[in-house]
Amino acid sequence: MASLRVPPAALLFLLAPLLILAPVNCDDEEGHVLSGINSYRQSHNLPALTKHDKADCLADEIADEMENQPCPRGGITPGPASQFTQYPKLLGKCDIDINTTTEGVILPVCVHDRVATLVLTNYTLSQHARYLNNSKYTGAGVGTEKDWTVLVLTTNTVGGSFASGATCLINCVFGWSHYLMFLLLGVFLVDYAH
Repeated sequence: MASLRVPPAALLFLLAPLLILAPVNCDDEEGHVLSGINSYRQSHNLPALTKHDKADCLADEIADEMENQPCPRGGITPGPASQFTQYPKLLGKCDIDINTTTEGVILPVCVHDRVATLVLTNYTLSQHARYLNNSKYTGAGVGTEKDWTVLVLTTNTVGGSFASGATCLINCVFGWSHYLMFLLLGVFLVDYAH
């Protein structure tokens, strides 16, 4: 039986383009946080959170804003939007309508050197766990900067969708369109009957 012998240098030459062109995931750390949170949710029989691009953008922007703030005692910061003075500006950067954020939640934590297990512990064994244990949250965005990790949770309702103004307008108009159709059909049938 004949075997193909390829010199090691030729094999390296053939594989080099694959190594050079391999995609690098810059959001690896943020992906690990979301993966850990989803494992936690699944262990509590809750559906996994899906990555939400606009929430991801907002989480990144908030993490950037918090970058130079010292860690609070205990590392946990409650997350009402009102605590972020630049909140409307950050929403604008991410093209998010403020009316679509009322049911969402922002959960920042601070862990020195962002040790992954401690970051997850700060989410799962703290006051933030009540949000992670709530099935109304369906999407998430994660942002990191220095010692800060910011988790933004979204819902699948208009009030927590973190949608742009145009998307909200379309949803609102088309959400009522079936009522309008039945109203027009009723008017047409009443008019036709006479």
